[in-house]
Amino acid sequence: MVPHLRGLALAFTLSLLSSSAFAGKLHTFTSGAAGFFTHSLWYDDGKEVTVIDTQFTPSDAEALLTDIKKRTASPVTRVIVTHPNPDKFNALSVFHKAGAESISSKRTSASMPGVDAYKRYFFIEIAKALTADTYPKMEPVKTTFDEEMVLTLQSGETITLFELGKPGISSNQTVVRIDQSGDLVVGDLIATDNHAWLEGGIVDGKPVATLESWKENLARLPELGTGRAFGGRGHFVAIKQAVAQQTAYLEKADTIVDDYITMLGNKKTELSEPTKQGMHYAAIQAKFVEAFPSYAMPDLVGFSVYGLVQQKLAK
Repeated sequence: MVPHLRGLALAFTLSLLSSSAFAGKLHTFTSGAAGFFTHSLWYDDGKEVTVIDTQFTPSDAEALLTDIKKRTASPVTRVIVTHPNPDKFNALSVFHKAGAESISSKRTSASMPGVDAYKRYFFIEIAKALTADTYPKMEPVKTTFDEEMVLTLQSGETITLFELGKPGISSNQTVVRIDQSGDLVVGDLIATDNHAWLEGGIVDGKPVATLESWKENLARLPELGTGRAFGGRGHFVAIKQAVAQQTAYLEKADTIVDDYITMLGNKKTELSEPTKQGMHYAAIQAKFVEAFPSYAMPDLVGFSVYGLVQQKLAK
């Protein structure tokens, strides 16, 4: 189909769905600081609940399920993992124990063991934040899909999953469309008014930051939905507004890191020296705060920008 006709057909279909009567409502649960203030979205169609992203710890996932039970009598029947980062899949065991189906793309499922090993080592051996006994044990998802999957809910409503196929915040990314409203749940692909995680996807045990393909993924979102963008952190706004803001953030991030490396000159080798890296990452974080003074969670930059820095040094 010609691209502009495909877009018109999508808009017409979503318009029909949005105008029809439906019982569904999208809700948000947000963890505390220990869970990195991560949003999990859950959709109640009046008959069952679909959760999107599990949270970083089982305790946060249990708090999420408790919150759902307080607000609806509908049972949780499935959980969707949008991308292979631990705050999206670490607590799958809680949902499996509750009898829920779990779903992700095949690429996300295949990436999870490598990401789990990388993050497990960091939190236990480097950060000393958790131990081998307290770090969540990874469980694989039960159902996987290629490229696209349509879920028909008990109410007759549908939810469509799209695998974007390119790396961005992570090595791969699924977008979840609530078809009746045109809203998109996009994981950490978007974090409106919030600093982004700039590590990149974990590939073969190494972080690979890919801002250009991240922006390409963002550019696709207005083709997929007509409502609001529900990101993994931050506020929820119209899709086009969210895409514009996130794209501008990534472009500025690229410039800030390039300028900092250039400013270091011959001292840029310090960015690869363990005893000096932290000082430079903190200085880069300060540049981000200066550029985005109202954005929440600047510490995400200090912890994650190493991925973008090392990617640029490698080039």
